Amino acid sequence: MPAIATLVFGMQQSLDGYVDHERLGPPAGPDAGLWDHFVERVRATTACIYGRRMYEIMRYWDEDEPDWDTREHAFAAAWRDTPKWVVSRSLKSVGPNAMLVARDVEAQVRRLKAELDGEIEIAGPELAGSLTGLIDVYAVYVRPVVFGSGRPLFVGTLPHLRLVASDRITEGTVRLTYVPA
Repeated sequence: MPAIATLVFGMQQSLDGYVDHERLGPPAGPDAGLWDHFVERVRATTACIYGRRMYEIMRYWDEDEPDWDTREHAFAAAWRDTPKWVVSRSLKSVGPNAMLVARDVEAQVRRLKAELDGEIEIAGPELAGSLTGLIDVYAVYVRPVVFGSGRPLFVGTLPHLRLVASDRITEGTVRLTYVPA
């Protein structure tokens, strides 16, 4: 049987629907339980597809920092081990364990879904919005913060979704899992 990967768009968002990664950092950053959850999620991920902005944010994990705790080191190691595809027309190169995708993005994602097995994480609202028809699962991590403005979770083509699960990940975070309706 041929491999068919599941394309998962997973993001943390504020209660009012914004995904500003920098503002979801300290002091609103993940607690220990959420860190552990994300470490396990990255370890279980077959591959990641990033838009340029999200990839540049995540490049933080390429080099160990001396003040990191064990969870941060574990996350960084898992992130580095995961193959990455970076969608960008402006970048000329990408870091270790990453491939640059400059055109035919939809065809590349279809190829990855057909060739890989497991879950492929897609990160970045603009990229996800451009690939709405290919996303199999939306995992929305709702955090107990309100921003009032910022980058929205959904950009571009708005998907029609059906809730299939809700999980309390930690005391302050709920994961809502949707599939296309």
